[in-house]
Amino acid sequence: MNEPIIDQNLLAYILSLFGIPGNAAADTGNLRSEPSSAQPDWRLRTARSIIRFMDRMPDGFLIYHADPAAKIIYANLALLHICQCDSPEDFRKLTGNSFQGFVHPDDGNTTEQSIRNQITQNRSGPDYITYRIKRKDGAVRWIEDYRHLIRTDTGGELFFVFINDATEKNEFLQKEWALQRQIDRYHAEMKLINQEYLRRLEVIEGLSIHYESILYADLELDIIQPYRLSNRTTLQFENTNKPRSFSWYISNYVNVWVHPEDRKSVTEQTSPEYIRRKLSAQNTFYLNYKVIKDSEIQYLQLRIVNVTGSSQVSQIVMGYRRVDDEIRKEMEQKRLLEEALTNANLAITAKNTFLSNMSHDMRTPLNAIFGFTALARGNLYDQTSLEYYLNKISSSGEQLLDLIDKVLEIAWTGSDDIHITETKCNLTEILETVSHAYLTLAEEKNITITSDTSGLTHCDICSDQDKLERFLSYLTHNAVKYTPKGGHITIRATELNTLPNDHAVYQFAVEDNGIGISPEFMERIYEPFEREKNTTYSGVIGTGLGLTIVKNIVTAMGGTIDVKSAIGKGTRFTVTLRLKTQVHPVSFNMSTDDTIAYLTGHKILLVEDNEINLEIETAILEGMGFHVDTAENGRIAVEMIKKAAPDEYALVLMDIQMPVMNGRQAARAIRGLKNNNLARIPIIALSADAFESDKRKSIESGMDAHLPKPIDIPVLLETIAKTIQMHKYLYGDA
Repeated sequence: MNEPIIDQNLLAYILSLFGIPGNAAADTGNLRSEPSSAQPDWRLRTARSIIRFMDRMPDGFLIYHADPAAKIIYANLALLHICQCDSPEDFRKLTGNSFQGFVHPDDGNTTEQSIRNQITQNRSGPDYITYRIKRKDGAVRWIEDYRHLIRTDTGGELFFVFINDATEKNEFLQKEWALQRQIDRYHAEMKLINQEYLRRLEVIEGLSIHYESILYADLELDIIQPYRLSNRTTLQFENTNKPRSFSWYISNYVNVWVHPEDRKSVTEQTSPEYIRRKLSAQNTFYLNYKVIKDSEIQYLQLRIVNVTGSSQVSQIVMGYRRVDDEIRKEMEQKRLLEEALTNANLAITAKNTFLSNMSHDMRTPLNAIFGFTALARGNLYDQTSLEYYLNKISSSGEQLLDLIDKVLEIAWTGSDDIHITETKCNLTEILETVSHAYLTLAEEKNITITSDTSGLTHCDICSDQDKLERFLSYLTHNAVKYTPKGGHITIRATELNTLPNDHAVYQFAVEDNGIGISPEFMERIYEPFEREKNTTYSGVIGTGLGLTIVKNIVTAMGGTIDVKSAIGKGTRFTVTLRLKTQVHPVSFNMSTDDTIAYLTGHKILLVEDNEINLEIETAILEGMGFHVDTAENGRIAVEMIKKAAPDEYALVLMDIQMPVMNGRQAARAIRGLKNNNLARIPIIALSADAFESDKRKSIESGMDAHLPKPIDIPVLLETIAKTIQMHKYLYGDA
């Protein structure tokens, strides 16, 4: 039978520990057997009883010295069993009969540190540590160690240690801890899942803010579950969130809410078969339809989304939202597109009509030019016939040029290229200029033209004289064309009322007693290319652009135009403008004869790169008695001005598009000369560039005026006169 590990000094230690008096050196032979004497020492019996008690303890018990050697004094049978030792010799061999040998090497440091702390702190209470041991069979076991430090008189300091094999307990705790960690991870994951779920709900709520109803449906199970309900869908679920039959819900919803016109299409597009077919090719689709609420038609959109996550479409989400504004905008956009298409078609028709008229109107003067040219060549020696033919050629050329000018003018007046340039001008002179321009044409039809400025308080104004004359000219020209022989035309300017800051409201009226305008045509009178009767039928040559140009000019000047007409009685066009009045008016009254007389004493510098134009223009100017010097580009012209005497040249007639240096560059160079008398010489542009932007660029480059080619002699003389008078006013006779 196994015996415990017992040190022979154990009896003395026990007797000392329990305070039993006696000789520690007494016989300690076989501590577990009775003494041989008839009357055994009661101390020995007590010691043996204590040892037998320790032997029978169910848990391990160990006593060892609390010194560096840690020699084991006693180990009971239960401890030997824990270590799987069959004898005390096996235990001594396993442990080296020391506590250090008893503890697993990997746990030696922590165990030793705990023991050292107990000795240092001199604690009287028990200490508890756990560590591993290695059994005889090599198995590693976990030990629970409850120890107490005992100080004896004979044995010094001893550790009394109660030992329990806690391997199963530790494994259970490890499993419990692992399970707890799993539980903690599960709780953490559930928390994250819950947070993600809430976040997704917030995202869904945010994304679906415009949807009044959101429902989840399973087509396989034929159920539909509400997520959010509107007053329309609430009735189908009886104010609860309980699921209903999908097929029943669709049928009931369609019959209760959907407009009769849309019930068939909505029923078809919400059937499981249709939904599966649509969602098999795309993740979502929608349908728009009408509903009736409170006798009012509303527009709804139902969007259906596949949320199955597999190829077999089963689970869907349905969202309902109001789309009244979108549908109305779509309908309005459709209406605008249809209107734009209609207008485009009308514009195409009008343009085709215009091209048809233009083709005739352009061919007519061209045929005349070619025909009369051929006749002129055949009658070179018949002065009377030749002069007649040349006049016809000239008239046809003017007619053709007028057509081209109007086509160009409609382009710039209808764009953003039109600008208003205010200069000092006189309304009486403007009306007289316009009326005089059409006297010859009017006299051919025995028509009288009267200009009336009696209603003006301030005749001198600051405005765009060119544009005033233009719209009055177009209106007067129309009046002459459509007034029969013996008619009368009045051009009237009236000042209605004076405004603050030297401004006044003016009305310009052109009135005739001609054929009048029909009410039907009045509605489109300002549309481009429109004519009440085409050229062929009416016998009046025209393009249908004049009134469009007038309207564009008046609008650009910030004014309004009104027309009143009666068939067979006549027409009156009235233009209302807000114009600035002159505080110190300047009167320019140089006559054509004065202009010619002034120029004959000076030279004109003609700058032109085209040889044909140079030859024609030189001949015209010299034919009027002027002395002409020429330059073929802007650089030569600048050098000639530099070398000229201060009063050598009266003015410069400058072409624009030239090689080496163009006309505008040359004008800037001249204005930059150091000699002021040379730098401020009058410069008038002569160019085929006739757009408003071209004129503006010429003025900005330093020129005084801009005239289109071909040269109109009366207009040229008038422009020269005004330019020279302005220079005299600004700079004196010098």
